[in-house]
Amino acid sequence: MKKLIATMVGVIFLVLITGNITFAAQFGTAGEAEALVKKAIELIKTDGKEKAFVEINNPRGKFVDRDLYIFVYDMTGKCVAHGFNPKMIGKDLLEMKDPDGKYFVKERIEIVKTRGKGWQDYKFTDPITKKIEPKTAYVERIENLIVGCGIYKR
Repeated sequence: MKKLIATMVGVIFLVLITGNITFAAQFGTAGEAEALVKKAIELIKTDGKEKAFVEINNPRGKFVDRDLYIFVYDMTGKCVAHGFNPKMIGKDLLEMKDPDGKYFVKERIEIVKTRGKGWQDYKFTDPITKKIEPKTAYVERIENLIVGCGIYKR
């Protein structure tokens, strides 16, 4: 009887662990977001902006992974590439605020102007849940561009 109970507890434990791993694998991590930004920057350097933006804007391309996607702004706040929402491309987003009133595009510009790269917190629509969720994004400057990718805080 003890063996049966021990086996059942072990099976339940494995199911719970496997479920958590599967759940976690559905969403991107901070390390993956940062690596995706560096990969996008490398493509911009090697292939040029125009070719890189085509790939970044491709919703089935190599810069969209689960809830991770690359966004690119110029230093005036204009969106020049976006892997999740093509309607944002070409728009001046400098005055864009999150639901709490935070000017997150202005903050991105300040981060890359003063430090070259960094993390920022704000709220944005999650492409998986379609809800406004807390998010943290890694942004990095290349020339006059801000390349970023964020993760949703779950």
